[in-house]
Amino acid sequence: MMNINSDEKTGAISRRAVLKGGALVATAVAFGGVGWASTNEQVSIPQVRLGNGVMMPVLGFGTYGLRGDVCTESVADALTAGYRLIDTATVYRNEEAVGAGIKKSGIDRKSLFVTSKVWVEDSGYERAKRAFQTTLDKLELEYLDLYLIHRPRGDVQGSWRAMEELNAAGRIKAIGVSNFDQTQLASLTAGAKTKPAINQLETHPFLQEAGQFDSLRAAGVQMEAWAPFAEGRNGLFTNPVLERLGRKHGKSVAQTVLRWHHQRGIVAIPRSSNPKHRRENLAIFDFSLDADDMHRISALDENRTQFPEWS
Repeated sequence: MMNINSDEKTGAISRRAVLKGGALVATAVAFGGVGWASTNEQVSIPQVRLGNGVMMPVLGFGTYGLRGDVCTESVADALTAGYRLIDTATVYRNEEAVGAGIKKSGIDRKSLFVTSKVWVEDSGYERAKRAFQTTLDKLELEYLDLYLIHRPRGDVQGSWRAMEELNAAGRIKAIGVSNFDQTQLASLTAGAKTKPAINQLETHPFLQEAGQFDSLRAAGVQMEAWAPFAEGRNGLFTNPVLERLGRKHGKSVAQTVLRWHHQRGIVAIPRSSNPKHRRENLAIFDFSLDADDMHRISALDENRTQFPEWS
């Protein structure tokens, strides 16, 4: 049988092993021991209360890089599996496919938490309002649960004023930012009527953003992780520390990392076009990392981005 880095006692399996070994082999091993949610079992995801009182799932489904039918099917299946937070953005060019997936799932809109983001080219008061309406039209929704300024570029203050008005009108339940550092966030909030509810950042075991985390928590702003697995960069799925911790708990590296995010109090939005991986990512609420586990992961921090192209 193909060696896919499973542990004989726990059945733990790495995400990379799934990619290399193929779905059939990986599934056979995974369902023999590792904690995956079964196909028919729907997971209940805890929620966090944002600063404005809106409730947000602590674990969601990201759609960056998913397009067309693959995106539609992935979103529909994610919602069927139990995800309720769906994250997209104008610049992903997949809002229509995401909307189609939401519709295909048949899940009640009121139980969903849908996020999108305004891109730099649409910054400014009037442009941001038009971009927001375009997003709604593509998603075929009447409102968004969360709308973010995607990058701290362009007329940020103008975009924020537009978003504040849309929030006050009930067309967006919560507004926030993405990729803002502490100085940029302070500059925005200095002239704002509404405090950002979210700052969505690159954070994972190799870039833990401890300073940002402490600052946001003190300000009552929820931290959210895009690319919570660093998209597998820097060998995350084969990292020996994460593999050992996964074996200790009978979990995969992916589950271990998501549990680490959860215990830090960070919302995570992993993405996958693989239905088995989507369900695996949900199975993180039946175990806990102890203080030593958390310390071992904290020691992996290199304090550098894994996405220099976004700098």
